[in-house]
Amino acid sequence: MQYRPLGRTGVQVSPLCLGAMMFGPWGNDDRADAVRIIHRALDAGINIVDTADVYSAGVSEEIVGQALAGRRDEVVLATKFFMPMDDDPNHRGGSRRWIIRAVEDSLRRLGTDHIDLYQVHRPGPDTDVAETLGALSDLVRQGKVRYIGSSSYSASQIVEAQWASRERNLERFVTEQPPYSLLVRGIEEDVLPTTLRHGMGTLTYSPLAGGWLSGRWRKGAAGVPTSSARPGARFDMSTAANQRKLDVVEDLATLADDAGLSLLQMAIAFVVNHPGVTAAIVGPRTMDQLESYLPAAELTLSPDVLDRIDEIVAPGVTLNPDDNSYGAYELLPAARRRTREDAAR
Repeated sequence: MQYRPLGRTGVQVSPLCLGAMMFGPWGNDDRADAVRIIHRALDAGINIVDTADVYSAGVSEEIVGQALAGRRDEVVLATKFFMPMDDDPNHRGGSRRWIIRAVEDSLRRLGTDHIDLYQVHRPGPDTDVAETLGALSDLVRQGKVRYIGSSSYSASQIVEAQWASRERNLERFVTEQPPYSLLVRGIEEDVLPTTLRHGMGTLTYSPLAGGWLSGRWRKGAAGVPTSSARPGARFDMSTAANQRKLDVVEDLATLADDAGLSLLQMAIAFVVNHPGVTAAIVGPRTMDQLESYLPAAELTLSPDVLDRIDEIVAPGVTLNPDDNSYGAYELLPAARRRTREDAAR
């Protein structure tokens, strides 16, 4: 594989990142099989693995740790924190109290003494970003974490975090992890230009839009989500937005056929071909799925194919807002401002 710079860190990573969300009860609960899939990915040249503490309640991290025994130095190991781990209101979020506990739990499950990239899984509207950055900076100084990153931050949140790091002399986020696919192009408008301006690496997730671009979801033959973790709104076929997605998938499948590609390969190649994308996170559940993903890392889409894609799904457009994972807090009904009186409350 042709490796790429991870922002301005000096680290080189593969254009495909192995996502581990599907390893464990959320997807493939056969640990030995999951380890074989991870080993095959490493043997194929993938050198970055991304997981999270919340994936299958820590089981994913345990599987990754088992697979990396004896091969830890080959891998840029990334994990995330923030999501609720149980019913305790303090076992989640971006507070110093939780981060110090969460990193120790992840290190234990991963069987390592350091995490290469430790990421905030989501921004926290009730936590000062400097609180989070301060705790993460201490972890870097202690050697438990090498770099820090964000996930599903809006462009303004990315800028705020960069500003806070500079003003308070704290470690800065060197990566952002947003959703990006042929059907979810919202980050092209502001997130990707922002990460480029700040010299950040961009590790995009869901290049197959949760299975919509894998061939499982076609008109008259809609599938079912492969993971219990996937939000139901993204797969509710009664909505106009999802019906529109089915039409668009048909158009994209026709384009892929005309180009001599599978829809899956075109979808992944589209993501890794974008100059603002460092790597596309692919999350196989089976060995066959991994094997189908690997060729896309070497594909280059022609200008004609890219132009036709733009005609089918315009740049910067996400067909179904439920597929976005950022901006949710600002658009909740309680946060909408209808009048000046509401805004003043």
